[in-house]
Amino acid sequence: MGRFGRLTCRGALMLAPADDLVPVAYETGFRGGWSHAVALCLPVGTALVPGPEVVTPLGPDLAAARPTDREAFLFDLGLGLPQGSACLRTRDPRILDNLWGACGGAAFAPGSPVPGLLVERRLDVVMTTRLGRIEVFGGPVGSGAAAPRAYVAPEVVRARRTHAATAPIPSGLVPCAHLHPPHPCRDANGRPIAFDRAHHDAFQALLTCWGDPGRVALKARLLAGEALPKGADRADRGVARVVAAQADFIERAS
Repeated sequence: MGRFGRLTCRGALMLAPADDLVPVAYETGFRGGWSHAVALCLPVGTALVPGPEVVTPLGPDLAAARPTDREAFLFDLGLGLPQGSACLRTRDPRILDNLWGACGGAAFAPGSPVPGLLVERRLDVVMTTRLGRIEVFGGPVGSGAAAPRAYVAPEVVRARRTHAATAPIPSGLVPCAHLHPPHPCRDANGRPIAFDRAHHDAFQALLTCWGDPGRVALKARLLAGEALPKGADRADRGVARVVAAQADFIERAS
């Protein structure tokens, strides 16, 4: 299967699905609600792509979504992400000089120009994994659901985790991208909306198809009125929180 995706004036999402791609749908309960996602995973042996530990020039970005960007220069920030790379891309001579000066050092070391360049938002941010890339083009900060955003949080990067501890990714798999289908209770900007039963049912179908069979079965039993089994582990209690939150929203919408 070839590469496909979405290109706008503000950014691009390009995916290149692999034969060993494993989609994992899951829900995470928290106080007052829940979130859901589909993680696009690869086996550990395929997904992990150790990169440089310092800012490193990569040359022209020949894989850029826009043909006009394929002559722009790409720099790996050297963050050591387990399953991908965070890069900056530009053709601006001043920015290029700054990035060349940063090469060989840590992106967020004292005196590095990288933090200031990120604040300026005049260069493109490119995130890559084995499954494709996300590009956020430089320019004024957009607003609304259609405006892509890129953030680099050094304190999160330093943890070197492949995913959040609350994401129930099966052992042996590593998420290389996430899809976030419409939520039944929040819009794309996270603002509360009236409960949308169609969005809820659509994700439940994904959960049935791509979710953990044991958790899906437990959720069905809890929805049918069974009590949470004694000795339930953290994952089971998480399912119970999701059931309780969804039942509350469904009841209020009835």
